[in-house]
Amino acid sequence: MNAPASLPIAAPAETHALIAGASIAGAGARLPIFYPATGAQVGELIEDDAAQIDRAVAAARTAFKSGWAKLAVEKRQEILLKLHDVVLAHADELARLECLNTGIVMRELRERHMKRAAYNFRFFAEYIAHAKGEVYDQTPGYRSVVVREPVGVAALIAPWNAPTALASMKIAACLAFGNTCVLKPSEQTPLALRRFVELLHAAGLPEGVVNLVNGRGATTGAALVAHPGVDLVSFTGGTQTGRAIAAEAGRRLKPVTMELGGKSANIVFASADLDRALDAALVGIYSNNGQQCLAGSRILLERNIADAFIARFVARARGIRIGDPTDDRTELGPLASAAHRDRVLGFVDVAKADGAALLTGGKRADMPGALAGGYFVEPTAVRVGSSAARVCREEIFGPFASFLTFETYDEAISAANDSDFGLVAYVWSDHVPTVERATRDLAAGVVWVNTPMTRELRAPFGGYKDSGLGREGGEACERFYTEVKTVTVPSTPVAVRKLGLPTG
Repeated sequence: MNAPASLPIAAPAETHALIAGASIAGAGARLPIFYPATGAQVGELIEDDAAQIDRAVAAARTAFKSGWAKLAVEKRQEILLKLHDVVLAHADELARLECLNTGIVMRELRERHMKRAAYNFRFFAEYIAHAKGEVYDQTPGYRSVVVREPVGVAALIAPWNAPTALASMKIAACLAFGNTCVLKPSEQTPLALRRFVELLHAAGLPEGVVNLVNGRGATTGAALVAHPGVDLVSFTGGTQTGRAIAAEAGRRLKPVTMELGGKSANIVFASADLDRALDAALVGIYSNNGQQCLAGSRILLERNIADAFIARFVARARGIRIGDPTDDRTELGPLASAAHRDRVLGFVDVAKADGAALLTGGKRADMPGALAGGYFVEPTAVRVGSSAARVCREEIFGPFASFLTFETYDEAISAANDSDFGLVAYVWSDHVPTVERATRDLAAGVVWVNTPMTRELRAPFGGYKDSGLGREGGEACERFYTEVKTVTVPSTPVAVRKLGLPTG
């Protein structure tokens, strides 16, 4: 097929599985891969069936048993640091492939996503150097030692909104603690992760430690999760899919971690630095093309500052530069697919039906030339009357902000917590007692105070309620990717009761 001149990089004509370091062509459906900025098809993904899953899981099991699980920590560190270096060395190539597949602005991919992907390996290399066991000797005559051992083969299922940055966290943690894995990217966005896994092997990763399969969740993903050779599952994606995965994993008692949807409250009190809060509110909903579970999509404003804040927000939103994601001046690129664009725009009518006022956007962005076929949406914002509105309850996952107002602290917290989700929350206030109360009262797994989204890898990350199960982060990943074993040894020979001897 003919590639438009504006493509950031050439894509392979076909994307195949990578099993035990070798490219393996599947026998399943051929799925088109599109460049969201133009709508042009740029390649095909060959879907993997149950037979391919068998091969991938077997390769991971062989690698696990043949030495990776028993590899010395120092050697595992050495390999992880090499993986860090190779990702950085190829950051531009990976960013271009990711841009081709997702439409995320190249600047964000280079400066944030790929640096984060590389750092994940360095972080866990450093973490395992300080991992420790436990010793209990309170019981006289005994010493019990608690150690952690790798679990086995992990199924790692990555999302389409930040494929490399989020998948690399799972891969790095899984490998650091001695496990092997089978990775399944989203069928929409396989390109950068396919090359990423190739690069890991080029850097010296043993064959079979990381394997990659491709396909849709209902086929490839379902077969992977249900496979009896998979010991644990880590998934990032939508809540409905997460429920199905958790149910299937539960039938086999496989541990799962799930980072699912979000509908995060961004609360701005009158006591905040309003200029900084405004900047952060715009970043919080419109960065990454609005497609992030961490988005501050519900902006709650104290009533006496609301009108002025909204007016400034709308003016700034209308000035956001929409365009070619390969242009560093672009601030908002296309949505990931035509279907998703239409879904996001469908919420404009939903909002109006609930009595919301459309403040800005709400339609496709008119783009010139080859970009006219892209999946561009204008930055959108609405003002709603209460948190009962559907746009405040459902995850839209696009550049779509909903404004609410409140009079009192209690009203703000009540509205923020009135959600099925609880991933993150934002609090903007320079009044310390307000901040202290809010951090205790908000029902969210992460609360960010006077800062846009940030990530401390040492701390656990995950959500309450429908936003997920389990946590990721240093110690949280150690708990998930290891089994706990207690070994008890007597200090002297133990007198054992003798059964079955004759009496008298």
